[in-house]
Amino acid sequence: MHKRIFLTAAALAALTVGLPGMASAAGEWPQRPVRMVVPFPPGGGTDATSRLVADKLNLGMGWTVVVDNKPGAGGNIGLDAVAKAAPDGYTIGMGQAANLAINPSLYAKMPFDPLKDFTPIVSVALQPVVLTVRAGSPFKNLGDFIKAAKARPGTYGIAQAGNGTVGHLAGEMLARRAGIQILQVPYKGANQAMTDLLGGQVELYFGNTVSVMQQLTSGKVRALAVTSAQRVPSLPDVPTVAEQGYADFEASTWLGLVGPANMPPDVVRRIGDATMKLLATKEVQDKLAQEGSMPTPAGAEKFGAWIKSEHAKWGKLIREAQIKLN
Repeated sequence: MHKRIFLTAAALAALTVGLPGMASAAGEWPQRPVRMVVPFPPGGGTDATSRLVADKLNLGMGWTVVVDNKPGAGGNIGLDAVAKAAPDGYTIGMGQAANLAINPSLYAKMPFDPLKDFTPIVSVALQPVVLTVRAGSPFKNLGDFIKAAKARPGTYGIAQAGNGTVGHLAGEMLARRAGIQILQVPYKGANQAMTDLLGGQVELYFGNTVSVMQQLTSGKVRALAVTSAQRVPSLPDVPTVAEQGYADFEASTWLGLVGPANMPPDVVRRIGDATMKLLATKEVQDKLAQEGSMPTPAGAEKFGAWIKSEHAKWGKLIREAQIKLN
């Protein structure tokens, strides 16, 4: 009798494991809290988007996703912690353009290889860069600025939130495409850059949507162009750089979840599917739009291909412009 009960239980267990969505409790993921490493300080655009995703995963899926801010070295410190974690799905990170595509060409030494040491999980959002001027500026569009810059090479300063940021590289890309010389003016952050733009210390500011939306809404600054491939829904009247004569121009900060290399494919799929589902909700889309972000739901394969293409694009520009950080 005992033997018959044991064999019956074993058969049921085997059947349960074989059915989709019917895995035994011991084999289900997650069995404990999932750590989401954010490689930037609390309060910034990356942190805000990461917390939005974590909160919605907790509510919608019943998971426990805990945000862990680990800033430093342009995002390298936090992403390095993800790369060196166990590939079991319990440590993931919010990667972005800076640490996965730009830093590898800027820094002489990197603690990780962005193309080998991570598992792409899902693309989350994109934040274009906006070229802004003070409300009283004589520049009404991008063409006005290009014309003036050609007449007075190296005269006009473009503020950006720091060397190596997408704003910095967007300025370099524009200068090369338009055949102009500009004065790059790096700051230690977006707030100081915007303060000096408003104060007249610089003529223009290349900043991401999160850093300029408030001043654009108040009318204190005006946008000449956005650097995304399409217009930003929250800035429908602002044309893209591409629309104004520079085809295929695109320079945006983007965000996406990654994990250590060799994560289990089923866990990657579960996180990716759940994230894409929440990005499709009106509530999340509205919150992203408020800060000028656009949802970019794409699974692991497409996100991985995007990382590779961005890595190649920014690497080429950085080498040509001979930009280096220690």
